[in-house]
Amino acid sequence: MPPSLDLDRYFARIGYAGPRTPTLDVLSDVQRLHAQAIPFENLDPLTGRRVSLELDDVVDKLVARRRGGYCFEQNRLFAHALMQLGFAVTPLIARVLWGRDPDIVPARTHMLMRVDLDGEPWIADAGFGAATLTSPLRLIAGKVQQTTLEPFRLANAPHGAFDLEVQTGDTWAKVYRFDLNRVEWIDYEVGNWYTSTYPTSLFMTDLVVTRVVPEGRANLLDDRLTLRTKAGHVTERWLGDASELADVLRGLFGIDTGDIDVAAVFERVKGRAARTQGGKR
Repeated sequence: MPPSLDLDRYFARIGYAGPRTPTLDVLSDVQRLHAQAIPFENLDPLTGRRVSLELDDVVDKLVARRRGGYCFEQNRLFAHALMQLGFAVTPLIARVLWGRDPDIVPARTHMLMRVDLDGEPWIADAGFGAATLTSPLRLIAGKVQQTTLEPFRLANAPHGAFDLEVQTGDTWAKVYRFDLNRVEWIDYEVGNWYTSTYPTSLFMTDLVVTRVVPEGRANLLDDRLTLRTKAGHVTERWLGDASELADVLRGLFGIDTGDIDVAAVFERVKGRAARTQGGKR
């Protein structure tokens, strides 16, 4: 029997007060509120802390201590909530294509779920960061599906796989590729270990923090803060010091930084986005 989750605490964290039945409306509301309430962040691997996927540890971090986490933590929490609500959940894993060289095949390092409702399959995912889904998607290729933010679609990929794509402006960008083969929790442990310890992993080299905000999306890459509105308007600014970083982490992203050495984080990442991503200060 899988470990149990205190739904009252989880729902209080995300601000959900609706029915507790396995319906599409409940799935949609919980996914949307989770994405709004719990930020995506990699402060633990960046600062050399082990990332645990034990449910009690995930709940302590994301719920009790009001931190965020990355996909394995986010969707571990989300998946257990869905299962306890009675949803039929199939764990899946994806290769991240977002911002990658299309000629290089990445490892499977992203967790997502298939949820079956009244015989119809859906994709649920509350933890991709800059392109986190705010609504579940029907598992059907070629159909543009509007979420509470951007339009998304699934495209057929080789060997029976699917590519998740998001529209930004006039462009469709690939997010990740997945197939429908069920995975076991140990597969996530392997992906989590690689993601949080491999020396050139993005989450070991860069600060990545994102959150769905009322205006749209807030994304922090190292010391560069970007806000993208629902209408597609983008503003960008650079954080000048550790105090400003702490204010942004606590205020905009809602992260309790009490156990984080923010000054050390800032010293590590300042100027990195300009050097590695081609930005200008």
